[in-house]
Amino acid sequence: MNSGKDAIYSQPQQVGSFAFDQNVAEVFPDMIQRSVPGYSTIVDAIGQLCGRHATDNSQIFDLGSALGAASLAASKYVQAKNCQIIAIDNSEAMAKRCELHVQAYKSSTPIKVICDDLQNIEIDNASCVIMNFTLQFIAPEQRAAIIAKIYAGLNKGGILILSEKLKHDSQQGNELLIDLHHEFKRRNGYSDLEISQKRTALEDVMRTDTFEQHQTRLKTTGFTDVIRWFTCFNFSSMVAIKG
Repeated sequence: MNSGKDAIYSQPQQVGSFAFDQNVAEVFPDMIQRSVPGYSTIVDAIGQLCGRHATDNSQIFDLGSALGAASLAASKYVQAKNCQIIAIDNSEAMAKRCELHVQAYKSSTPIKVICDDLQNIEIDNASCVIMNFTLQFIAPEQRAAIIAKIYAGLNKGGILILSEKLKHDSQQGNELLIDLHHEFKRRNGYSDLEISQKRTALEDVMRTDTFEQHQTRLKTTGFTDVIRWFTCFNFSSMVAIKG
């Protein structure tokens, strides 16, 4: 039985592209806590933000929901009546485990889990949309269209919560932030081999933007305000408001 501890890259191996498969799903909570600084703070605050902005008779979309941490946080805080959370992930392994987590947690705000590509999902009557470290795994040329689709599906006053690993706009700054993040991972028990192999696996599937690129894309789409509310090293979370 899997211990739940992430040891996927602990042995030398031919490294392929990172995928959210069964192996990752089994250790994902451990992997994300040891890899993303402030992850628990981010997830809890996503729940609070949804609690503040969810409106009666509306929908909350969690795009790229993984095991449902953000959806469950939202369901804990949302008091709006007749509000539904829709959690979407294109990994069958993730969606199956998410469903189990949702079934084990009772809340007055129901969560519906869907296994599909988020680009196939119709977003409408949304008071909140969550993308918690999701957009960075989507091809850069498709990002503007996805943000536009989210904006169109949000109600007036609705929010998009966007968490992303960022690229700094200078090489010196970027390398400093990467070094600090790698040290964070070492202090959480990852070896240099694990850090190196994971970085290789992510190279082709995770392409990061700068904060300025995100901000420009969001404002060009029509969002009236973009608030960066969390930053630690090269990880950040922001809220975009549809005025």
